Amino acid sequence: MPQAELDRLCVNALRFLAVDMIERAKSGHPGLPLGAAPMAYVLWSRHLRHSPRNPGWPDRDRFVLSAGHGSALLYALLHLFGYLPLEEVQNFRQWGSRTPGHPEAGLTPGVEVTTGPLGQGLANAVGLAMAEAHLAALFNRPGFPVVNHYTYVLASDGDLMEGVVAEAASLAGHLKLGKLIVLYDQNFVSLAGSTALTFTENVRQRFEAYGWQVLEVPDGNDLEAIDAALGAAKAERERPSLICVRTVIGYGAPTKAGTFHVHGAPLGPEEARAAKRALGWPEEPPFFVPEEVRAHFAALRAQAEAQEDAWHELFSAYEKAYPELAQEFRRRMRGELPPRWDEDLPSFEPGTKVSTRKASETVLQALGERIPELVGGSADLNPSCFTWLKGKGDFQAPPDPGPVQGAVGGGWSYAGRNIHFGVREHAMGAIALGLARHGGLIPFCGTFLVFSDYMRPPVRLAAMSHSPVIFVFTHDSVAVGEDGPTHQPVEQLMNLRCVPNLVVIRPADANEVREAWIAALRRREGPTALILTRQDVPVLPRAGLAGPENLHRGGYVLWQAQQGTPDLILIGTGSEVLVALEAGRKLAEEGINVRVVAMPSCELFLAQPPEYQEEVLPKAVRARVAVEAGCPLGWERFVGLDGAVVGIARFGASAPGSLVLEKLGISVENVVRVAHTVLARVSPA
Repeated sequence: MPQAELDRLCVNALRFLAVDMIERAKSGHPGLPLGAAPMAYVLWSRHLRHSPRNPGWPDRDRFVLSAGHGSALLYALLHLFGYLPLEEVQNFRQWGSRTPGHPEAGLTPGVEVTTGPLGQGLANAVGLAMAEAHLAALFNRPGFPVVNHYTYVLASDGDLMEGVVAEAASLAGHLKLGKLIVLYDQNFVSLAGSTALTFTENVRQRFEAYGWQVLEVPDGNDLEAIDAALGAAKAERERPSLICVRTVIGYGAPTKAGTFHVHGAPLGPEEARAAKRALGWPEEPPFFVPEEVRAHFAALRAQAEAQEDAWHELFSAYEKAYPELAQEFRRRMRGELPPRWDEDLPSFEPGTKVSTRKASETVLQALGERIPELVGGSADLNPSCFTWLKGKGDFQAPPDPGPVQGAVGGGWSYAGRNIHFGVREHAMGAIALGLARHGGLIPFCGTFLVFSDYMRPPVRLAAMSHSPVIFVFTHDSVAVGEDGPTHQPVEQLMNLRCVPNLVVIRPADANEVREAWIAALRRREGPTALILTRQDVPVLPRAGLAGPENLHRGGYVLWQAQQGTPDLILIGTGSEVLVALEAGRKLAEEGINVRVVAMPSCELFLAQPPEYQEEVLPKAVRARVAVEAGCPLGWERFVGLDGAVVGIARFGASAPGSLVLEKLGISVENVVRVAHTVLARVSPA
C-alpha cells in the first residue's frame, strides 16, 4: 500500500476510534480529534521518542495534550501504540476506567500531566522543558547526551486565551527553551460569542514578542507540511516554537464541522455515520481498525522501543565513563532522597525570636546542600519569602546553549537551581508542577499566602496528580499589618485545607519549621503547603512542652496544666499556638485543668489512627476553643457544637500587625474570655 494511503488510513483510524469512544459514552468532545488527528499522527509517528513498554523511560520526549478535552484522540494513539487495551478505549469516561474525560497523570500510562483546565498543560510543559534543560546541563558529557529530549504540546485556541499561557510563554521565551514545541490547533471556534470578537489578536506577533519562533501550516490535513514544520521547530535551538496549524473543528462531519456544535457533545448516530461515509470509513463495526493500520503501528512501536534500547546502550557506556554521575542520575529518577539528608538540620535556641519565613530560609540552605535536586524560587519575592538557594546559581539561558548542554555550575546557566519566575504566580505554580512531573527534581515555589489565590489551579492539579510540589506561602495572617486587607490573608488557609490530597502545615515556631520541611520532603504522594509568618515569633522553650518532632503527627498535646482528663482544650496553629499557651496558663492559675494542643496540620492529624486522635482530643471533653488568625469556618470539626472558634470572619485593616490582631480578637485576653463562656455553656452552674 502506498505510504500516503496508509497515512490516510491511520489518521482516519484515530479520528473514528475517538468518535466511537464518544458515541458509546454518549459524552465527550469529537471536534478536536476530528480536526487535529493529522498533526497528532505526524508527531507520534515521525518525531516523538517514546517507549510503550516503558512509559517512564527517562529520556522519552514529553507530550502534553493541553487541550485536554480532546482526550479521546490521545487514548486512540495510546491504544494503537499498545499502551492501552481496546477494553479501556471502549470504557471511555466510565467508572473505574483508565480513560477519563480529561487526561489524568498517574492513572493512564503515557499521560504526562493532568490536563483539562485550559492553559495549564502548556504551562506545565514549560516546567517539563526547564527540567530537561537543567538535567542536561548537569549530567551530559561530550559524546554522552543522556538527557536529550523534546517537550511537545498540542494546544487549542482556548489554551492560548488563558492568562497563565501568557505568563508561561513569556518566561519560556526569556529562558530560550528551544526544545519546547507547541502545535496550535487553530480552528477559530469558541463556544460562546462571535469569532470576530474572540480572535481579533495577532497570535503570531504576540508569541514573536515573547521570543518564540512562529511557524504556520495553512492546511491541517497536509501531513508533509506538518512534518516540515516540526523539523524546522526541532532545528531551532534558542527559541521555543509555536506551530499554527489551521484546522477545521469536527472535520468530516457534514453538518457540524466548523461550528461550536461539534466541540463538546457527541456527533449523534446519524452524523457519526455520515462523517464516516464522507471520509471513506466503514460505518460498522465500531472501533474498527484495518489490519494495515495495526501492522503499521506495531512497526512504529518497535521503532520507538529500539530508540529506548539505543539510549540504554548509551547510558551503559556513560555509566562506565562516569559512574558517580550515572549513579546520581539513577537515584534522582527513582525519586530517592540522598542518605542522611535529614540529620543534624538547624535547630533554634529557645527564647529567641525569629519569623518562621526566616527560619525556613535557614533550613532551606542546609537542605539545598544535601539535596541537589531541590530547585525553585519565588514570584519575584525572594527578599520577602526567602525561597532561594544561596550560591547555587540562577537558572538562565547560557550565552550559547549549543546542541547538547555540558556540565556547568553557578552563575547564569541551565545548571542554576534558583528560578526567577517573575511576578507570575499562576505560571509559577504550573511550571513547578511540570518540574515535578518530569522526574529528577523536587520543586518549591514561594509567594505571599494571600496570592495563593492566583495559583489555585496548579495547586489543585498537583494534588489531583499526586505530584510532590512544595508550595511556600509566607505573610500568613493579618499580622502582615500596614499593607492592609488586600495583603492580609483571611480565607486562604481554609481554602487550601479544602483541597483533597494537599497537606497544609502551619508551624508554631522555628523548630517546627525544620520538621515541616522534613515532612514535606518525605511526602512523595502529593503536594505540601508550608504556611509561614512575616512577623517574628518566639522559639518555644520545650522544657515542660512536647517536642517539635510531634509535628509529623499533625496535632499533639503541647502542654497540660495537670494530669488526668482536662476540663478544657485550647487548639492553636502557627503563631497562635503561643496565644493559646499563654491563655491556657492564665486559666490554669484559676484551677482549670487546661490542655493546649498544637495543630500544625489538620491533614496529618486526621491521617493518624483514631486511637491517637482520641488521645489528643478526647470526645468526653466538650469544652474546646480553637485559635487561628483566619476564617473560622471548618474548625467546628475539632471543637464540636459546644466549642468556639477565635478566628477572623472579616477582612483585615491597615495598621501595625500587633494592633490588627488585638482589634480582631486574636489575643490572650479574648481567648480567656471565650474559654470561660464555653466552660459555662458546657458545665452550667
